[in-house]
Amino acid sequence: MIECIATDMDGTLLNSLQQISQENKEAILKAQAQGIEVVVATGRSYQEATYVLADAGVKCPIICVNGAEVRTKEGNVLTSNPIDKQLAREAAAKLTEHDVYFEVYTNNGAYTINMDLAVSILVDIIVSANPDVDRDEVAHAAGARLRDGLIQVIEDYEELFADEAQQIYKLLVFSFDPVKLQEAGKFLSEFEELAVSASGHENLEITHKQAQKGVALEAFVKAHGIDLAETMAIGDNFNDISMLQRAGKSVAMGNASDVIKSLCDVVTNTNEENGVAKAIVDVLRKSVRD
Repeated sequence: MIECIATDMDGTLLNSLQQISQENKEAILKAQAQGIEVVVATGRSYQEATYVLADAGVKCPIICVNGAEVRTKEGNVLTSNPIDKQLAREAAAKLTEHDVYFEVYTNNGAYTINMDLAVSILVDIIVSANPDVDRDEVAHAAGARLRDGLIQVIEDYEELFADEAQQIYKLLVFSFDPVKLQEAGKFLSEFEELAVSASGHENLEITHKQAQKGVALEAFVKAHGIDLAETMAIGDNFNDISMLQRAGKSVAMGNASDVIKSLCDVVTNTNEENGVAKAIVDVLRKSVRD
């Protein structure tokens, strides 16, 4: 019997308009009403994740920044796995040396030194998860990321590395040049304390090696007295693999790549077709039959 459901956001819980559909919302609320722990597991910062969840009226624990931080539904920090400041500084220097753009995610949100590329990154993630959408329309909507202060502009990332109040959670690397991106992934993977993943065709997500969705989910369910065998994970991209592999039941979105689908027990509908709602409802029906 499923006691915990973990769902990714972009390309999974969210549709191409970056919204939680009414069907997905109702399924989550129904699962919660039956005592099932629902947790969102996302590469987004806490600030970006709650921005969307609050708009839909959904409240739940959040595994943020691929597992770098876990928060309760009230927003209290349960655990965090930041990158060592000096290590982050060295990785950032390498990226700068190779002329690769990146953002820095901290416990206080996301930061950029280039406003235009910041929007492009979000557009890439959305379009990668929803290939049929109009890129220009997505770009216009993505501008809200800056207008609403979900990402902050800073002159030099050294300000973050030198600030004791800032914990470095993630470097989000972005490039339209596949060769440059591949090279970046290669030299970043040489840092043994770092994990390298991706949430779109033109990005890399760099976190502490313990800051992975699967690692965070395993710790989360254990703290709640739930076995991983009683956990269902839903996702669509490569940064979801660690939790899809650990969960007792793994569900791939209909819009996921064949690689992701091959790793999962079940394939649900696409994110445009309320795939999360279908996966949840199917599990609830099975538990009633059992």
